[in-house]
Amino acid sequence: MLQDKKILLPDHVGSRIASDLKRLKFDVTVLKDREWTELSPRIKVLSLSDYNQDGILLIDINGTLILDLNDSSPRGWGGYIKKIASKYKETFLLQIAGYGDADMINYFDEDGRRIEPRAALKLPVGATVSRVADAFNIRHVLPFSSLHKYQRSDSIWANEYTTPLEDYSRGFASRQCDFLPAFIRYDCANGDVEEINPAQTPDVVVDPIDFGDDWSEPLKNEDRQKLEAYIKAISHLGEVMDFINFRVGSQDNIIELRDKGFKKGIVFEAPRRSLMRAARWEIFDDLLIGNFMKTSLVGKWPQSRLYPDFTPYVSKYADNGLAKSPEEIHEYFQQYSKRAPFEFFRHRLENSIASIVRTNLDTRSPLYQVAQKSWWFAKQKLPM
Repeated sequence: MLQDKKILLPDHVGSRIASDLKRLKFDVTVLKDREWTELSPRIKVLSLSDYNQDGILLIDINGTLILDLNDSSPRGWGGYIKKIASKYKETFLLQIAGYGDADMINYFDEDGRRIEPRAALKLPVGATVSRVADAFNIRHVLPFSSLHKYQRSDSIWANEYTTPLEDYSRGFASRQCDFLPAFIRYDCANGDVEEINPAQTPDVVVDPIDFGDDWSEPLKNEDRQKLEAYIKAISHLGEVMDFINFRVGSQDNIIELRDKGFKKGIVFEAPRRSLMRAARWEIFDDLLIGNFMKTSLVGKWPQSRLYPDFTPYVSKYADNGLAKSPEEIHEYFQQYSKRAPFEFFRHRLENSIASIVRTNLDTRSPLYQVAQKSWWFAKQKLPM
């Protein structure tokens, strides 16, 4: 259906998506960072890519600026975005928000007890949204990129942690930004706002077998070999943990990463078909955020759990960035650093400080919430 359309992509190191689509004969254009591209006399776009394989899109429609952060955060681009936004009278922020279920939250401890996610706190979403909007001097904000439901019978448990539409504005307290409904039509010529009010998607439960996922199906010998090759190719994993166990069809399939014992590792429990597709196509992040795969942490892990030593190295740098060895990882970050050296250095420094907080403080604790509020206060007061 999209074969005759032009596809615009961020300029990511590795060019995984662009290369795959071009091989399938799609018409692909990669947008250079920080360069406006005119799509029509009244519409132009600017793309920003980052080392987390995320893309930020700025859209100018007839003099109205839409800042589409998707599920990203500005990794070194904050000051640049704020500078552009300051030139516009009408600005919109589109960014993922919510209690926090749009990530990997299906965690268990070594005894098989579910680890309650931070989303269970149901902290006021509007407070976070308004802090981000104020940091970039944005005029309008609305719920975006997180209005989903879980439908598989092995993931519907996560619906308890999704964010009802009426909760997105709870705690919103901006002096310069207003909160708009989620589904609107906005006229960039005269500023008129019209609510669309689409029908709500019905609640349905789908059996995993409809996707080919039979939880009782074990791995085959060739499956185990492919999984081992996939995991061991990512060298960083062997530096930070001893093993990864894929429990499939109630059978353990242990991949040893070090010879020092089994003190620290991960147990992933997943259905065979989805697991092998994720490994074969190198899209492991789909398993994580689907929240039907169960993840148990063995040994001592930081409060941030799979961050920063598993998720980014597997799903971001390796799967999408094609960087697996230490040399490839070094070159990967060098390429992003060269695009904006000062901004990159400053962000990495800030991120190191934030990582210390995330790895040592329980994200559900009041102290973490104080630290988070202080962080955004500093963002608003200091040059980004």
